[in-house]
Formats: sequence, structure tokens, C-alpha cells
Amino acid sequence: MESFEKEVEKEENEKETSKIELEEKISSLQDSLLRKVAEFENYKRRTENDQMNLIKYGAESFILKILPVYDDLQRSLLHLDTDKIESVKEGLKLVLDKFTKTLTEQGIKKIDAKGQEFDVEYHEALLQQPSNEFPPHTVIEEVDPGYIYKDKVIKHAKVIVSKEVESIENQESKTESEE
Repeated sequence: MESFEKEVEKEENEKETSKIELEEKISSLQDSLLRKVAEFENYKRRTENDQMNLIKYGAESFILKILPVYDDLQRSLLHLDTDKIESVKEGLKLVLDKFTKTLTEQGIKKIDAKGQEFDVEYHEALLQQPSNEFPPHTVIEEVDPGYIYKDKVIKHAKVIVSKEVESIENQESKTESEE
């Protein structure tokens, strides 16, 4: 009987030891899980801060590239003298060239409109004019330039588009039908 009691007591001790080990393992896993959750929250917060800074300061490199052009324009205005109009003109041409180069380096291109077939993807028609010089639906004049940034139109070119010149017979028949 004693051996049976010892065996039962031994099993209870083993169960108790196993229970304690399992509780320690559960506690360890819970602690590990809490640490991982905290690490993830910190990562998420850092990522959100990085994204906010990217949005907030995203144009910084572009601004640094156009500031010299701005400075050149200011210097040009300081040296404005009516006697030296040609030198001012040359200076402004240099500033414009520098600015154009900066925009091109950033992926900004001017839309070539005049003489091109009208395309709603690139052009905004302000009006149509009859033209013998251009085929119908061709841009005959650019009123306001358009621009493409990388592969996206960011400003449509505002244009005047040609249309067919009506023949004298068509015009006469219209006026007769109106009467």
C-alpha cells in the first residue's frame, strides 16, 4: 500500500512540476508576445513618422534645385538699367535656360501642341477656327502651354483647334434655310 501511495504522490508531484513548468512557459510566451506587440507598435509609429516627413519635406530636393534660379532672378532685377536692355535680356535668357534645364532634370516636359493633331489627353480646346492652312482637328495656336510630369499630364495645353472651312454653297444654303 505504501508503494501505491508513494507512486500516487510521485505522480502528483510530477503533475505539479509539469503544471508549474507549463505556467512558466505560458508566462514566458505571454511576455514574448507583449514585447513583439510593443516592437510592432514602435515600428508602426516610426514608419508613420517617416511617411509624414516624406510628405512634408518631399519637395525639398526640387526646391534646392530651383533656389539658384530664384537667386539669379533677384540679381537680374538688382542690375536692371534701362541703358543696358540687351544685357538684361541676355541675363533673363540665361535664367530661363537654367530654369528649363532644372525642370527637365526633374522630369517635367512642355507639351508640343502647335501643328499637332488635337488630343484630349494633352490639349484643352478653347475654340475652333476655320483654317485653310491646317487640316481639321489640328492645333493652330497654343494659348497656354501644357506640361507633363514624368508620364502624367499635370497641365493640359489650352489651344485653338482648326475646323473645316465651309464652302460658299454650304453657307448660302444655311442662310437661305434660316430665312
